[in-house]
Amino acid sequence: MPIYLPETPSALTESMTPRQIVAALDKYVVGQHKAKRAVAIALRNRMRRQKLTPEMAQEVAPKNILMIGPTGVGKTEIARRLARLAQSPFLKVEASKFTEVGYVGRDVESMVRDIVEIAVDMVREERMDEVQSKAEHNAEERLLDLLLPPSPTTAEEDPVAAREQAKSTRERIREQLRDGRLDERSVEIDVRERSFPSFEIIAGSSVEEVDINIKDMLPGLFQGRTKKRRVKVAEAMDHLLQEEQQKLVDMESVARVAVERVEDGGIIFVDEIDKIAGREGGQGPDVSREGVQRDILPIIEGTTVNTKYGMVQTDHILFIAAGAFHVSKPSDLIPELQGRFPIRVELDPLGKDDFVRILTEPQNALIKQYTALLETEGIALEFRPDAVERIADFATLVNERAENIGARRLHTVMEKLLDEISFEAPDLVEKSITIDAAYVDRMLADIVKNEDLTRYIL
Repeated sequence: MPIYLPETPSALTESMTPRQIVAALDKYVVGQHKAKRAVAIALRNRMRRQKLTPEMAQEVAPKNILMIGPTGVGKTEIARRLARLAQSPFLKVEASKFTEVGYVGRDVESMVRDIVEIAVDMVREERMDEVQSKAEHNAEERLLDLLLPPSPTTAEEDPVAAREQAKSTRERIREQLRDGRLDERSVEIDVRERSFPSFEIIAGSSVEEVDINIKDMLPGLFQGRTKKRRVKVAEAMDHLLQEEQQKLVDMESVARVAVERVEDGGIIFVDEIDKIAGREGGQGPDVSREGVQRDILPIIEGTTVNTKYGMVQTDHILFIAAGAFHVSKPSDLIPELQGRFPIRVELDPLGKDDFVRILTEPQNALIKQYTALLETEGIALEFRPDAVERIADFATLVNERAENIGARRLHTVMEKLLDEISFEAPDLVEKSITIDAAYVDRMLADIVKNEDLTRYIL
């Protein structure tokens, strides 16, 4: 199995220490230092493993992580930001969506097939960027052929002079094309027909498991059928550019690199794992809980899954599981599955101080988002520090009275707070608005005081 991945664009992350990885995560996620440390160490161990000899690297298994904490504290965001940082294929799945083999629902192997599809898209995009300039040149030449078909030369004409004149005219048309002066002209191009649906023969126990594709068996039947279509030059350029990119990208190489990238760098985030915690003995909808655990177990401990891009080994995919564990506890998982998550991290509930930081500090802070949105309407929105404090107060109070949904409460509070401004924004004459504590109280205090209203509105 290949260990070194020159195709993986991770030169930046290879040089990042765990401390730097935590600092990068701090830009987006407030607090939860223990969880950030755990994922930073896991990512650094990936880099260390890639530098080992193939024999030793094969033996080093990833240390899967189990995050335990209430909803809205940053479990999913930490995993998602880590994947972006590592530029790794990343998939988030809900454990509750899977069912035991024999029940109607998704089988657990579909998570591996899904992450391979994500990796193929990633690698294809990278390869298309690499061939962009060559594809643009080829598409431009094809478009010039359509705009300026070669004229037949007569016997009396000097062939050299005719060629020079044709070249001069072509360059003049090329210049006009690049300047956009020909965008409104129409040309006739060949487009591939898409009238045939894709037929697939399904084999195996899962409807999602595709073994044979008729389009691959009989390419002449479904490919190569084209029809003439008249389009504007700008649209024709886009169409021809896509065709040239597809010609220049070797999909077999893309599939091979994508499978390698999943096997050595894939991250699967299994959310709501507490929903499948529980032992046998029940009846009804929960009857397949332990069965799902037994089905997930071989995927996590390492198995080979058949995908349409080839066999994928899951031995070195990093699994990060998360759950609130309000009703159940990690010890309710089957012992074999518990043993596959050696690193356990408990995330802290969020309080008022955390909410203030979430509203202001991260690069994607909520206040920055709303300010940018209303700026598109010409509204200059300013939040005073006392307003931020009051918003955090209200969010904390509602979380204590109703269900604690963590930072997600800030979204509902902010939406209600800015409801009037968002609606009136296009018609406002005064384009400079300052949000202070008094405005927050006026918009939210009555709702927060009325517990019945709070349950439904905030």
